Amino acid sequence: MPQQLSNEQLSQLAREFGTPLYVYHAEKIKEQYEKLATAFSGSNVVFFYACKALTNVSILKYIKSTGANIDCSSINEAKLALHAGFLPQQVLYTSNGIGFDEIEEAVNLRVNINIDSLSNLEKFGKKYGHSYPVGIRLRPNIMAGGNLKISTGHDKSKFGIPIDQLDKILEVVNQNTIFITDLHIHTGSDIKDADVFVKGIEVLFDIIPYFHELKSVDLGGGFNVPYKKGDEEIDIDIVAQKVKEAFDNHPQAKNLQIWFEPGKFIVSECGYFITQVNVMKETAATTFVSVNSGFNHLIRPMFYDSYHRIENISNPDGEEKKYSIVGNICETDTFAWERKLNEVREGDYLVFYNAGAYGFEMSSNFNSRLKPAEVMLKEGKGHIIRRRDNWDDLLKNQVEIKF
Repeated sequence: MPQQLSNEQLSQLAREFGTPLYVYHAEKIKEQYEKLATAFSGSNVVFFYACKALTNVSILKYIKSTGANIDCSSINEAKLALHAGFLPQQVLYTSNGIGFDEIEEAVNLRVNINIDSLSNLEKFGKKYGHSYPVGIRLRPNIMAGGNLKISTGHDKSKFGIPIDQLDKILEVVNQNTIFITDLHIHTGSDIKDADVFVKGIEVLFDIIPYFHELKSVDLGGGFNVPYKKGDEEIDIDIVAQKVKEAFDNHPQAKNLQIWFEPGKFIVSECGYFITQVNVMKETAATTFVSVNSGFNHLIRPMFYDSYHRIENISNPDGEEKKYSIVGNICETDTFAWERKLNEVREGDYLVFYNAGAYGFEMSSNFNSRLKPAEVMLKEGKGHIIRRRDNWDDLLKNQVEIKF
């Protein structure tokens, strides 16, 4: 079982590849996937990695090598998946408020499709009828997840077709003889309670009898991961046990394949974001530590109020003091306020942990700053999997006109 990367390993990678830098530990990805596969080995379960968490092509290829399938949230993610070597039947594309032309493109790619609106379901039926299998994303009206912004199944969420519109769904399906093979729900992210999945299953069990060609039910993802010391990961074994019991005891569902879409669970803990301290600034309120990054590289703390453990790997034995860690963006970009760290000095390396999911993926060139490099550490060796932006990257898509 891989251990957390050491300070020396991370420092060496920072010296070799520069900072700011995203590092992904390949063996940790494999460990997380195998944890899921082992727990659910007694059930007919297929895992689709929710690649919106991290879409670097080398990461996708590595995840494919573990045995996982892939879940995509856009047509371009589906194309990336195919580019990475996934077969069309291993790709799941769940649409969300998109134009019907994107669904048509997904059909042309021959991937699995979930439709999340009555409008697109009707268009799909009129064009394809019973000729192409498709799934329906339902909104179960269940509140779950670690933050309202990442809760997707409640009664005010934009995601999915509300279950109270079942009559309308059935009318569209029956009028167009649509080939429904999958029912999908997803309640949110950072779910710690196995019973949330049980509630979702109960919702689906009430609906399954209305669809006679089902082959699978999709319970989404959202397994939580620990961010703070003392946090506990969701007990996957308990989730697996409760899911198995529920399906084994339901005659109309026990032969259906069960799909899950873990994203953060697979890649969050593999990721490290290494920054370097630019400036120390003493004020009456706090001591600011300004690093060579900002929310343009890691937006989660500002966007979700999320917590990332931060450590000074250059001075791990220094006296603990309180610091406020901020970025170099011309906006408020506070990573942590009054956080205890070993004594920080200009030039020190600070590492943000659990940076594999929604870190680089949500990065930008705000303030015309360059995106960082990405490195995969595999079998102890660092491999560059995305080069650092350079000046030309800021201009490559711009068209200058003469005045």
